[in-house]
Amino acid sequence: MNDSVKELLDKKVDQYNRHSFIDKDPISIPHRFSRKQDIEIMGFWAAVLAWGQRPVILKKANELVERMDGAPYDFIRNHQDSDLKRFLSFKHRTFNATDTLYFLHFFHTYYQQHDSLEDAFINGAPCRSVGTFLETFHDRFCDDPFFPERTRKHIATPGRNSSCKRLNMFLRWMVRSDNQGVDFGIWNRIKPEQLVMPIDVHVGRVARKLGLLTRPQTDWKAAVELTEILKKFDPADPVKYDFALFGLGVEGEM
Repeated sequence: MNDSVKELLDKKVDQYNRHSFIDKDPISIPHRFSRKQDIEIMGFWAAVLAWGQRPVILKKANELVERMDGAPYDFIRNHQDSDLKRFLSFKHRTFNATDTLYFLHFFHTYYQQHDSLEDAFINGAPCRSVGTFLETFHDRFCDDPFFPERTRKHIATPGRNSSCKRLNMFLRWMVRSDNQGVDFGIWNRIKPEQLVMPIDVHVGRVARKLGLLTRPQTDWKAAVELTEILKKFDPADPVKYDFALFGLGVEGEM
């Protein structure tokens, strides 16, 4: 790879991987909390809702927090059936009340038996690939007698050749850790070097302009291809370049 490309990306990582980046990004939602389970729940939910205009995403995710009385984990664990009525009017783009109620059901059931959402991804096998972790989570999330089929579209999987952008972004938040204070690094059984780049149209466009990606489709194969190239720049932490590629695209620099 061209040294000038690496130099540009490292510069942009330093520019965007800062605490000042948080406020306008969906990662600001889990940053409202300090308890691990609150961070997991709202990190996952904010990531799933992260499509469209960022101010709207933040508004809707914060609305969910308020409907859970500002304490997601406590609400998930202890709510009564009557408390669920307040979610019947919740909607964000194609995510509606049916999806919302199932998310609440899944979290309630899951946290009765597990301390961390990380378990739902690794299923006791931390040495596998992130692609396998995502497939494991998809199957776990959807394997419930109350699962509404319409909700499947909100949980991406490499098995459908989805880029899994939002779930890879969530994993970045949970797994990466550095001294900048943006990503949380509260999971340690999935390693930063295992992560796959969150790729969307913005990241894909910038990556192709920089010669980092040849695949024309923005899908799982493209996400893996881009990650493998970025590992040449930093084998231990390739997805740190998400800050650079996303920032270059969204801010209109490329």
